[in-house]
Amino acid sequence: MTVARPDEVRRFNRSSLLRLLHIGGPATRAALATELGLNRSTIKMLVDGLAETGLVEEKVPRLARGAGRPSLLVLPQPQAAVVLAVDVQVERAGIALVGFGGQILGRNSWNLHGRQRDPHEVMTHVAESAALLAADLGVSPMAAGISVPGVVRRSDGHVHTAANLDWDEVALGQRMGACLGLPVVVGNDAEFGALAELMRGSGRGASDAVFVSADVGVGGGLIAQGALLRGSAGYLGEIGHMTVRPGGRTCHCGNEGCWETEVGEAALCRALGLPEHGPRGTIVAELRSLQGDYGDLLDEYLDWLTLGLVNVVNILGPELVVLGDLFTALPDAAVNRVAEQVRGRSMVSRAMGGVRIQKSSLGTDLKLLGAAEAAFEDVLGML
Repeated sequence: MTVARPDEVRRFNRSSLLRLLHIGGPATRAALATELGLNRSTIKMLVDGLAETGLVEEKVPRLARGAGRPSLLVLPQPQAAVVLAVDVQVERAGIALVGFGGQILGRNSWNLHGRQRDPHEVMTHVAESAALLAADLGVSPMAAGISVPGVVRRSDGHVHTAANLDWDEVALGQRMGACLGLPVVVGNDAEFGALAELMRGSGRGASDAVFVSADVGVGGGLIAQGALLRGSAGYLGEIGHMTVRPGGRTCHCGNEGCWETEVGEAALCRALGLPEHGPRGTIVAELRSLQGDYGDLLDEYLDWLTLGLVNVVNILGPELVVLGDLFTALPDAAVNRVAEQVRGRSMVSRAMGGVRIQKSSLGTDLKLLGAAEAAFEDVLGML
């Protein structure tokens, strides 16, 4: 029988406390002791140690009420540990510096057109923008997380392909790590979307969930037994490329009739009678104008969305499906219709008593927050 050394136990307890504060936010010592199953003297020792290093601060709650001395709140200090989050999309790229506790301290973004999509150009712009932003804020990031709409090898951040960016075999993790001088983790955008939902969004508390992202392409991120499912080598979640319409439209992946060709951005434009390569803002504005009554305009589009989600639910059996990106602009009535049909048509959903389907609540920060959480996974263990 192996017995853990006292220093190993202290490191584990310290790391657990940091993760709890990072995700859960300010809490009293008593609440922390209860959540972690530690006694008050151990919590006091840990909190005092974190306060000495500037990672936390204790303050009286602003709205303290009642008789007696109010309990102090332990607050994570955002600038004490900072990571760089990068979100590379097909038409746009963005960065943010995110502090301990998940607070976005500052951000920058720019459009990607023509040569600006070239991997070297993207990496150069990210490095330059990150350096300027860090200098403006007076912080130094400890690690970086990069979200990419492509097939990414988890071990080293190698992008096997990102077809909508015209990227193939890009050593993104290695090259960005050299540019930034930081540990870098690279992941598929839908995977990081699922991570953000698990940590800070609709997926909090969910044991098994699926995040479905609709951009130019369609991807999925999977949460299994309360953790992100990554699959062999990190290649997972390409649900947009399951065949739903044999002999259908040719997909950029080389297949025909992929789900992505029926519910991605181009398909949504066709349903709305818009040019397939029009501005994203026009698509969102048109969808929002339909919130009251979308008539039969989206009927076929919603049928394909339902079909794909029935397959996803039957195969994976999640308790929750979160719809992100362009799907969040769909009329609420349309999403409710799809959810009702999936619950009725999916054998697994019926057996479970009905899977929940809802829109993401994290907005445009979703992938940035996911990239930041991926970077914080190792950082919190080093503090």
